[in-house]
Amino acid sequence: MIRRVGSPPRHDQRYRVRRGVYAILPRPRGLLVTRQEAETTELQLPGGGIDPGESPLRALHREVMEETGWIIAAPRRMGAFRRFVYMPEYDMWAEKLCTIYVARPVRALCAPTEAGHTPLVISADDAARNLSNEGDRMFVSRWAELA
Repeated sequence: MIRRVGSPPRHDQRYRVRRGVYAILPRPRGLLVTRQEAETTELQLPGGGIDPGESPLRALHREVMEETGWIIAAPRRMGAFRRFVYMPEYDMWAEKLCTIYVARPVRALCAPTEAGHTPLVISADDAARNLSNEGDRMFVSRWAELA
């Protein structure tokens, strides 16, 4: 069973499963995260949805590049969580199945290619307190305990 974080599902709402991959990216002075400017500003682990026919690891590499401009190496699966949310950019209610990886950021190749994203390095403590969703905060806290 995958742990649920956040609000419970609404019984009057149908949810579409949306699988995604997200990365904890250690840097010498903290973690590489992304600040997304949308309706609200959010700090997030880089990552996102897996496209049809795409492998989870390919999606992870693509999403990290799109949101940070960095290439990564040696991703290791850490675990997963699920949350029930409305996704305004897709106008849909989703059961997001989020798989978290730890990977090594190798090099920044370019600016993020996805609009509205800015890469930042913040301390693990700041990430564990300020990432936008409970699941990301939970996994960063676990990672920090093991590091």
